[in-house]
Amino acid sequence: MAFLNRPDGAELYHEEHGDPDAEPILLLEGMGGDIPGWRRNIPHLAAELYVVAHDLRGNGNSSEPVGPMTMATFVDDTLALLDTLGVSRAHLYGQSFGGMVAQELVLANPERVRTLVLAATHCGGSHVVLPPVTTVPKGEPWRSLYAPGFPDTHPDHVAEDLSVGSQQPRHPRGRRRQWEAMQAFDAYDRLPSIEVPTLVLHGTEDRLVDPGNASVLASRIPGAELVLLRGAGHLYHSERAEEADEAVLDFVRRHRR
Repeated sequence: MAFLNRPDGAELYHEEHGDPDAEPILLLEGMGGDIPGWRRNIPHLAAELYVVAHDLRGNGNSSEPVGPMTMATFVDDTLALLDTLGVSRAHLYGQSFGGMVAQELVLANPERVRTLVLAATHCGGSHVVLPPVTTVPKGEPWRSLYAPGFPDTHPDHVAEDLSVGSQQPRHPRGRRRQWEAMQAFDAYDRLPSIEVPTLVLHGTEDRLVDPGNASVLASRIPGAELVLLRGAGHLYHSERAEEADEAVLDFVRRHRR
């Protein structure tokens, strides 16, 4: 297991997949996520790219936060990982909370980012499009992660997701610290200054982050491309892995160095 030790004592877990000589793509997961959550995507992406998957502080095999954090904490961690691996520029793929980290990173350090993929995420602040209030059966909160009906039509798929997720370390304080960091996040006014090629990816049935947020991002970032996965939920990359991966790879192929 590979860990990056940070000056404050935090240990950050990461994995590398694919050819190190290929173009690098860094995966930034969502709040409470973990690297196994990308398991349906990594093999496909790693067939063409050097994939670096990173457990954020408070996620997966990375350590539990010991105190409050800001978005800058996650940006600094990510840059330190790239430096450790000798990666000067990378394609940056952030999902949900990871997409917010990706926005902050490219705004502060555009020279480190070759392309930007913002998936199932939002720009923060008062311009967030809130999803309609939905309910799920008591004791099954995970249903809100999927498109309505998906767990019933794909029970084995969801059962595997739940089984894999249950085997990962739990970080209740980490999720809370990430949520706290997100409260001060607001990139709306700064989005027009993003100059790297950007893909905005979102499922049309996302019940956690309303797909209207994808339109906000795409309209504010110059030249951004918008791809909507019809019928997919917040875990679009699990439900529609091949389609999502191909959208990302097609975008990256068109913007190779």
